[in-house]
Amino acid sequence: MANLRATQKQMTRRLLLDHGLALFRTKGYAATTVDEIAAGAGTTRTTFYLHFASKSLLMQALIEDVRDLLDGVDDPPLAEVIERGEPALVERWLARRFDQWAEIGPYLRSAYQAAAIEPEINATLTAWFDATTAAMRAGLDRAGRFDPATRQVRCMLAFGQFEHVARRWFESGWTFDRDVTLSTMTDSWRHLLI
Repeated sequence: MANLRATQKQMTRRLLLDHGLALFRTKGYAATTVDEIAAGAGTTRTTFYLHFASKSLLMQALIEDVRDLLDGVDDPPLAEVIERGEPALVERWLARRFDQWAEIGPYLRSAYQAAAIEPEINATLTAWFDATTAAMRAGLDRAGRFDPATRQVRCMLAFGQFEHVARRWFESGWTFDRDVTLSTMTDSWRHLLI
């Protein structure tokens, strides 16, 4: 009986996450209410609050889902990619991320909307950006490339380019040729990081 209850609880939680994401996509984060998320999941406001103390915490859980999706294909990890400094490896890492944009785009578009009005979501995204650039920096540090005073800036510039292109893609798809974008970004990262 305890296993059945735990399974039902997990299913309800997943339904809340899925319906929340669907509503954020169609209505936008700010316009979506907890009642709408609960109704879409076939449950009540009270049940919603048993799983998430707020809409913002549901968004935090969706961001964790994105991290899991990204980490699932991060082989080798970004720090190692940067440390090894092989242009083909950098290009493969970027290409894998480009390939994931269709799957993670709805999550991150919603997260960016939420970050505009929810300080804790903004802080989460900022911490994620900082952790990614710190991983890149660790790769540069281990490789011993470039003046140590420039390493963090190099990583911020490289990842900032990537994030800018990703955000544009989330809004309008490929407005530039994907392969040209991949090749150009790889070349840019090569100059900044290798």
